[in-house]
Amino acid sequence: MRGSVWLYRLYDVALEIDLPWAERILSAEKPVSRLKLSRVRPKALEFKNPPLTVELEGTTLRIGDRDFPVTPIARVYDFGVLGIILRLLLPEDFGYDDLKELSVPASEPEDFEYVFAGYRDNVLKTLQPALKGGLTGFAEDFVVFFFEEWPRDWDLVPVLLAETGPISQEMRRETLKNHFSYGEDSTVITWDSAFVYDPAGSTDIPDLLEFANAQLLELRYYDSVLDEELAAMYDAIEEAGRGGYRRLKKYRGIMRRMMELVVEVTETSEHIQNALKVTEDVFYARVYAAALNIFRVREWVKSIERKVDVIERNYTMLSDELVTHRFLLLEVSIVLLIAFEIIIWLWTLR
Repeated sequence: MRGSVWLYRLYDVALEIDLPWAERILSAEKPVSRLKLSRVRPKALEFKNPPLTVELEGTTLRIGDRDFPVTPIARVYDFGVLGIILRLLLPEDFGYDDLKELSVPASEPEDFEYVFAGYRDNVLKTLQPALKGGLTGFAEDFVVFFFEEWPRDWDLVPVLLAETGPISQEMRRETLKNHFSYGEDSTVITWDSAFVYDPAGSTDIPDLLEFANAQLLELRYYDSVLDEELAAMYDAIEEAGRGGYRRLKKYRGIMRRMMELVVEVTETSEHIQNALKVTEDVFYARVYAAALNIFRVREWVKSIERKVDVIERNYTMLSDELVTHRFLLLEVSIVLLIAFEIIIWLWTLR
């Protein structure tokens, strides 16, 4: 058997990462390459700015009573995500019961947070000059069971569910419903794990799934930013409303911040969603679209759009009040001018 278990931990580490600069920095110390899928024509898949892949120093990870050799890599995305992937190499005599037993701790990557964090901190220390912004605390986990050989009598479902007990037929159908195959290969995707069997050893599918998780992570972060900004905006409007005529000046400041936020979030959201386009490869397009659907990426996009719409409506409301105030000042000015002319006319009659 040739197989491995890939533990993913993706971190939101910056608002933006200058990849050309990061590539120059990292390549001075470690082997660095740009992500490129091996089985597609160049025009069939478009990365706007392919992430960097950085080879890290190997280690050994003890899980239960076994030591697993680990081949770690880091993946650096221009929209501020750093992924640490620990590839646990399975021994040739690794049996099905061993794999089921391993799937349980593999589904709880927080148990290995110290390993992920160690690699993350080392990479961030090196990357610091290329980072804009800092670590936010947002993270995503994912597990891929990657095999070049897979015995046909091995039951995949308990491994994906990290379940050692009985599993109902309904749960089996639900787990296996997102199954994809092009030739001899086979892929099954679930919410937080995936099985990839590829006799040729191509890592294209895990790379696509990782990219979808990175997009999910960033959209979650910006949705949270909008939640905080909306709460702060309502507080600021309420406070400004108690300031009499001075509130108008405060309203202008709030409106300026609203527009800056809308522009920033809209541009970033568009950049994240368009970071990868599968144009001509139908199979990869299906897998990628399914991953986005399973990870509920579209739901996060809709949530961001709803909150941006709320901000724009509040902007319109404040803008209308400012316009009303300007018209009121204009009307008062006209009345005062008329009154002043009448007073001057009466004064000339004396």
